[in-house]
Amino acid sequence: MSGELGQPQAGPSHAGLDFPNPDRNRAGVPGGVIRRAGSQGRRSWIQKVLEQITDSPLQWVTPSEVVPVAVLAVQRYLLEDEPRDTIPKPPLYCYDVTISDGVYQEKCYLDPSLNFLVYKNILKVGIEMKISRVSCLYNEKRLGQGILCIDNVHCGEALEAISLETPFRNSAHEEVPERPLRGGKSHYLALWNNEDPYGDIWLTNKQPEEHNFNNTKIISLSHLEMTWANRRNFPALLVRILHKSKLRYYGKPDKKMIEPYQTFLEVADSSGTVSVIMWNALCPEWYKSLRVGLVLLLQDYSVKKSYPFRMQPLPVDPQIKLISTMEICLNLRDPPTNIIIIPEKQVKPEWRLPKLNHRFITRSELDDMPENHICDVIGILVFVGRVQRSKKKENREDFWSYRWIHIADGTSEQPFIVELFSTSQPEIFENIYPMTYFVCTQLKVVRNDAQVPKLLYLTTTNESRVFITGHRGQPYTNDTKVKNFIHWIKTRTDSEEVKNTVIGGYYPYPPVPETFSKYSSSVKVESLLTAISEVRKEIEDLQYREQKRIAIQGIITVIKYIPHASASENASTSETLRSTNQPSTSQAARRENQSQERDNNKRHQDDDPVSSQCFQTTYTSLSPTKKKRILQGPYAKLIPVLQPETSAQTKGNKPDMPSIFQRRESASTSTIGKARKTISDRWESQLWREKKFGLIDHLHYSHVYPESIPRKFIFEQRKFLTEQFNSQPAKYIPPEGRPPKLDDFKSARSLGHFEVTILGLNHEIAIDVAFLPMYCPEDLRTSQIDTLLTCMNYSCVYPQDGAGNDRLPGPRALAGDIIKAAMKLDRVHIVGILDICNLGNNKVEVYLHRIYSPTNIS
Repeated sequence: MSGELGQPQAGPSHAGLDFPNPDRNRAGVPGGVIRRAGSQGRRSWIQKVLEQITDSPLQWVTPSEVVPVAVLAVQRYLLEDEPRDTIPKPPLYCYDVTISDGVYQEKCYLDPSLNFLVYKNILKVGIEMKISRVSCLYNEKRLGQGILCIDNVHCGEALEAISLETPFRNSAHEEVPERPLRGGKSHYLALWNNEDPYGDIWLTNKQPEEHNFNNTKIISLSHLEMTWANRRNFPALLVRILHKSKLRYYGKPDKKMIEPYQTFLEVADSSGTVSVIMWNALCPEWYKSLRVGLVLLLQDYSVKKSYPFRMQPLPVDPQIKLISTMEICLNLRDPPTNIIIIPEKQVKPEWRLPKLNHRFITRSELDDMPENHICDVIGILVFVGRVQRSKKKENREDFWSYRWIHIADGTSEQPFIVELFSTSQPEIFENIYPMTYFVCTQLKVVRNDAQVPKLLYLTTTNESRVFITGHRGQPYTNDTKVKNFIHWIKTRTDSEEVKNTVIGGYYPYPPVPETFSKYSSSVKVESLLTAISEVRKEIEDLQYREQKRIAIQGIITVIKYIPHASASENASTSETLRSTNQPSTSQAARRENQSQERDNNKRHQDDDPVSSQCFQTTYTSLSPTKKKRILQGPYAKLIPVLQPETSAQTKGNKPDMPSIFQRRESASTSTIGKARKTISDRWESQLWREKKFGLIDHLHYSHVYPESIPRKFIFEQRKFLTEQFNSQPAKYIPPEGRPPKLDDFKSARSLGHFEVTILGLNHEIAIDVAFLPMYCPEDLRTSQIDTLLTCMNYSCVYPQDGAGNDRLPGPRALAGDIIKAAMKLDRVHIVGILDICNLGNNKVEVYLHRIYSPTNIS
């Protein structure tokens, strides 16, 4: 029988096909404990394919009938080196894919040559898939066992619904805990990173238990520090957890570790604080049950000299001694550690265990906090960005998962901006949405006051922890600043912070410095500039939700304004979404996409303006009161895409620059209502007319997909919206009812976008990119939307909603300003900072984040 319980063995399959005695009835050929469909029911395609394999003299077959199957799970694990491997390889992650043919489910091994389909999120749960070639991989250490391998597939569209009621053909695939099909690794990893605990090996059932201390000898940390080198046996430690790190996975193909995990606990008693390292199989057993503030009794541990290059977090109490000469090691064996959680009611005052002291700050205090300052924050989420990924090291398969969030606490018009990396709390990281009370500890301040505008945000550290529910009873609830926030939020039941919340979309942060020389010194890459001929490879190498920033040189030759769908259509659709769980699909986006395709087809035919518009005055002619009202819109709190050109310009000085970049003072001081020169929604340079038909390559990446538009958050649709901007799950989750479409949700920005064509300096390759103007939170009294650089670097200061702002310029005015500015950049060599994003399923976007012209290169 396949899939025996106990430790898995190296080699193919410990839960696969079980080929029995040839004399058995042929109907039962493949399978360990085999289920067969009834004679009157539909015959299983999986069963027929397996019978073909047993009859074939080859190790692979092309199924006689290729029928669609549904993908129910895509699970990742590390495949250890097999005996034939003599040269160690970098980590090789394998994938098991669970399919259903409507009769049976089967877990299959995905041939590594098809891994790229998972990397790009083309092969994912919930889709229809056709398998055109399969093979059998045998386990030579076991009699008659093998697993079904998928060698060639065609991935289709997402299915509306898939039944989970179909049974596994092989009951071994239903064993708990789940085991990978190949190799000796005992568990699956999270699909998109290594920090998150995933699967049923991670226990949560450890509870406090009272302990009789009469026969327990306890040693203080300070005494242990002085005597550990001369001891062979160590008395028990009675300590409180002050910090808990995220998980570290250190598995490698050549290391035969079953569960290669590590986590750090910073613990303390009355005499000091020390690092405790929990190793390997203890992590799945204990990690999710341990939390900051618990009191532990540790017995049968080991002690070693501390690792010299690890920085310990600061102690919660500056009076407590920081012990950095030793580390406490907890293992499942050698020796087997005994861990007991002591109930808080049993903790005695005479133990003098330290209390938890938090470092909460308010948003108004953040402006004065120094670089690298560690702090805690509490607030309400007003913006939650989509999950993104960044490579830990080039040419490796390991990624960080992170997202950007905004937190308001009522002490400032500006929110906290937080770069939230995964903290090994997937149950929280994947379930945060606007209008949630949010606590995050051990955040680090990132700031650069020399950059224009000033850079200021928070980022998580190795010890950061996140809380969104169950705040009652947490030790931080007694903090004064926490109480002040709770009081503020109770008085703001219908506040702007709640009404104007945003979720998802492309979020271009952090901004780049105002000059290219500062940008050069701020980035850590092998090559500062990417040749435009290398951009295609950079794009093709991106994996799912990976976002990367590159710099190219070129000439802007075409710019075209693509208006957004009308606000009235979006508003009416949003109201429909609030009242029903089965909204109708918005037609506006489809009409816009069709219009965009027609425009793209005409691009090389039309040299004349395609339309005209009379534009109104610039923002700078408005009064400060009007400006403030504009900047208080719901999306105004999002950070600008591009920043001011130079500090001299910000201060109102006029740096030396070509006349085409000088500001037009007369235009900036025009009165409200004064008409401006009529101009087209599209501009094409003479250089482009001369060169466009002789290009050797033209990259088209200016399309903006629905996932990249930030959406107004609707609480009633929180589950759907949260799923859209999370990473693709490893297992299929049936939808509740008929799900809506993203285009049904009102955009949080109504400005549309621009398609910009950049021609390489050698006039051989061009790339189409998108530029999304957004709202700026700064006081832009010096902002004059007179050049393309100014438009981009200051982003947009136009109001989102027309109500109450009838005299203010709208999106068309912004389009005119930018297009007029582009005309002045004709034949000027620029450096463009591009954000390239892979959204999965063959959807890639490239955004123009910033332009450096000759005036701000140095």
